[in-house]
Amino acid sequence: MSKLKKSDLSVGDVAKRSGVSVSTLHFYEEKQLIHSVRNAGNQRRYNRDVLRRISVIKAAQKVGISLNNIKQAMAFLPTNRAPNKNDWQRLSKQWNTELDQKIKELHALRDNLTNCIGCGCLSLRKCPLYNPEDQLGSRQSGAVILNRKSST
Repeated sequence: MSKLKKSDLSVGDVAKRSGVSVSTLHFYEEKQLIHSVRNAGNQRRYNRDVLRRISVIKAAQKVGISLNNIKQAMAFLPTNRAPNKNDWQRLSKQWNTELDQKIKELHALRDNLTNCIGCGCLSLRKCPLYNPEDQLGSRQSGAVILNRKSST
Protein backbone atom coordinates (compact mmCIF):
# COMPACT_ATOMS: atom_id res chain seq x y z
CA MET A 1 0.00 0.00 0.00
CA SER A 2 1.29 3.49 -0.79
CA LYS A 3 2.41 5.85 1.92
CA LEU A 4 0.60 9.19 2.14
CA LYS A 5 2.60 12.13 0.74
CA LYS A 6 1.98 15.86 0.82
CA SER A 7 1.89 15.87 -2.98
CA ASP A 8 -1.01 13.40 -3.07
CA LEU A 9 -4.25 14.70 -4.59
CA SER A 10 -7.75 14.77 -3.16
CA VAL A 11 -10.58 13.08 -5.03
CA GLY A 12 -11.87 16.53 -6.05
CA ASP A 13 -8.47 17.56 -7.39
CA VAL A 14 -8.18 14.35 -9.42
CA ALA A 15 -11.71 14.76 -10.78
CA LYS A 16 -11.02 18.33 -11.83
CA ARG A 17 -7.64 17.62 -13.40
CA SER A 18 -8.68 14.43 -15.17
CA GLY A 19 -12.07 15.60 -16.39
CA VAL A 20 -13.99 12.71 -14.86
CA SER A 21 -16.57 12.87 -12.09
CA VAL A 22 -15.92 11.87 -8.50
CA SER A 23 -18.36 9.00 -8.93
CA THR A 24 -16.35 7.78 -11.92
CA LEU A 25 -13.19 7.81 -9.81
CA HIS A 26 -14.98 5.77 -7.15
CA PHE A 27 -16.17 3.38 -9.87
CA TYR A 28 -12.62 3.01 -11.30
CA GLU A 29 -11.36 2.33 -7.80
CA GLU A 30 -14.11 -0.23 -7.17
CA LYS A 31 -13.08 -1.97 -10.41
CA GLN A 32 -9.43 -1.85 -9.22
CA LEU A 33 -8.29 0.28 -12.15
CA ILE A 34 -6.88 2.92 -9.80
CA HIS A 35 -6.20 3.02 -6.09
CA SER A 36 -6.07 5.55 -3.28
CA VAL A 37 -4.91 5.72 0.30
CA ARG A 38 -6.78 7.23 3.22
CA ASN A 39 -5.54 10.15 5.27
CA ALA A 40 -6.05 10.60 9.04
CA GLY A 41 -9.53 12.01 8.35
CA ASN A 42 -10.39 8.90 6.26
CA GLN A 43 -10.44 10.92 3.02
CA ARG A 44 -9.18 9.43 -0.23
CA ARG A 45 -5.82 10.62 -1.52
CA TYR A 46 -4.35 9.69 -4.88
CA ASN A 47 -0.75 9.60 -6.01
CA ARG A 48 -0.16 11.94 -8.94
CA ASP A 49 0.50 9.05 -11.34
CA VAL A 50 -3.24 8.30 -11.15
CA LEU A 51 -3.75 11.13 -13.65
CA ARG A 52 -1.79 9.19 -16.28
CA ARG A 53 -3.68 6.02 -15.50
CA ILE A 54 -7.02 7.79 -15.88
CA SER A 55 -5.88 9.24 -19.20
CA VAL A 56 -5.06 5.76 -20.44
CA ILE A 57 -8.43 4.43 -19.21
CA LYS A 58 -10.30 7.22 -20.99
CA ALA A 59 -8.32 6.80 -24.23
CA ALA A 60 -8.76 3.02 -24.19
CA GLN A 61 -12.50 3.31 -23.57
CA LYS A 62 -12.79 5.85 -26.38
CA VAL A 63 -11.45 3.31 -28.89
CA GLY A 64 -13.66 0.54 -27.53
CA ILE A 65 -11.39 -1.36 -25.16
CA SER A 66 -13.49 -2.93 -22.41
CA LEU A 67 -12.90 -2.08 -18.76
CA ASN A 68 -12.07 -5.72 -18.15
CA ASN A 69 -9.31 -5.62 -20.80
CA ILE A 70 -8.08 -2.31 -19.43
CA LYS A 71 -7.88 -3.82 -15.95
CA GLN A 72 -5.98 -6.87 -17.21
CA ALA A 73 -3.48 -4.74 -19.08
CA MET A 74 -3.00 -2.26 -16.24
CA ALA A 75 -2.35 -5.07 -13.78
CA PHE A 76 1.13 -5.32 -15.28
CA LEU A 77 1.97 -1.68 -14.55
CA PRO A 78 4.21 -1.03 -11.54
CA THR A 79 2.52 0.04 -8.33
CA ASN A 80 5.65 1.29 -6.57
CA ARG A 81 6.42 4.03 -9.11
CA ALA A 82 4.86 6.02 -11.91
CA PRO A 83 4.74 4.04 -15.16
CA ASN A 84 7.43 5.10 -17.62
CA LYS A 85 7.48 5.17 -21.41
CA ASN A 86 8.50 1.50 -21.69
CA ASP A 87 5.65 0.47 -19.38
CA TRP A 88 3.13 2.35 -21.52
CA GLN A 89 4.56 0.85 -24.72
CA ARG A 90 4.15 -2.69 -23.35
CA LEU A 91 0.60 -1.83 -22.35
CA SER A 92 -0.30 -0.45 -25.78
CA LYS A 93 1.15 -3.50 -27.58
CA GLN A 94 -1.34 -5.67 -25.70
CA TRP A 95 -4.17 -3.80 -27.40
CA ASN A 96 -2.80 -3.67 -30.95
CA THR A 97 -4.38 -6.94 -32.09
CA GLU A 98 -7.72 -6.08 -30.51
CA LEU A 99 -7.72 -2.63 -32.08
CA ASP A 100 -6.74 -4.02 -35.50
CA GLN A 101 -9.69 -6.44 -35.30
CA LYS A 102 -12.06 -3.61 -34.29
CA ILE A 103 -10.84 -1.51 -37.21
CA LYS A 104 -11.50 -4.42 -39.60
CA GLU A 105 -14.99 -4.87 -38.19
CA LEU A 106 -15.74 -1.16 -38.44
CA HIS A 107 -14.59 -1.09 -42.07
CA ALA A 108 -16.83 -4.06 -42.87
CA LEU A 109 -19.74 -2.45 -41.05
CA ARG A 110 -19.22 0.84 -42.88
CA ASP A 111 -18.99 -0.88 -46.26
CA ASN A 112 -22.06 -3.06 -45.69
CA LEU A 113 -24.14 -0.18 -44.37
CA THR A 114 -23.24 1.97 -47.34
CA ASN A 115 -24.36 -0.75 -49.75
CA CYS A 116 -27.51 -1.59 -47.80
CA ILE A 117 -28.66 1.98 -47.25
CA GLY A 118 -27.72 2.80 -50.84
CA CYS A 119 -30.18 0.28 -52.22
CA GLY A 120 -33.08 2.14 -50.67
CA CYS A 121 -35.00 -0.83 -49.33
CA LEU A 122 -33.62 -0.58 -45.77
CA SER A 123 -34.71 -4.17 -45.17
CA LEU A 124 -32.13 -6.87 -44.60
CA ARG A 125 -34.94 -9.43 -44.50
CA LYS A 126 -36.14 -8.73 -48.06
CA CYS A 127 -33.03 -7.23 -49.66
CA PRO A 128 -32.76 -8.76 -53.15
CA LEU A 129 -29.00 -8.17 -53.23
CA TYR A 130 -27.89 -9.30 -49.77
CA ASN A 131 -30.65 -11.63 -48.69
CA PRO A 132 -32.92 -12.79 -51.51
CA GLU A 133 -35.92 -14.80 -50.26
CA ASP A 134 -34.61 -14.36 -46.66
CA GLN A 135 -32.03 -17.11 -47.18
CA LEU A 136 -30.04 -15.93 -44.18
CA GLY A 137 -33.06 -16.17 -41.90
CA SER A 138 -33.17 -19.92 -42.41
CA ARG A 139 -29.55 -20.24 -41.19
CA GLN A 140 -29.54 -17.93 -38.17
CA SER A 141 -31.18 -14.87 -36.70
CA GLY A 142 -29.82 -11.40 -36.11
CA ALA A 143 -27.69 -9.10 -38.19
CA VAL A 144 -25.79 -11.90 -39.93
CA ILE A 145 -25.03 -9.82 -42.99
CA LEU A 146 -23.10 -7.29 -40.93
CA ASN A 147 -21.02 -10.10 -39.38
CA ARG A 148 -19.86 -11.45 -42.75
CA LYS A 149 -16.27 -10.90 -43.77
CA SER A 150 -15.78 -7.94 -46.07
CA SER A 151 -14.63 -8.77 -49.56
CA THR A 152 -12.15 -5.88 -49.45
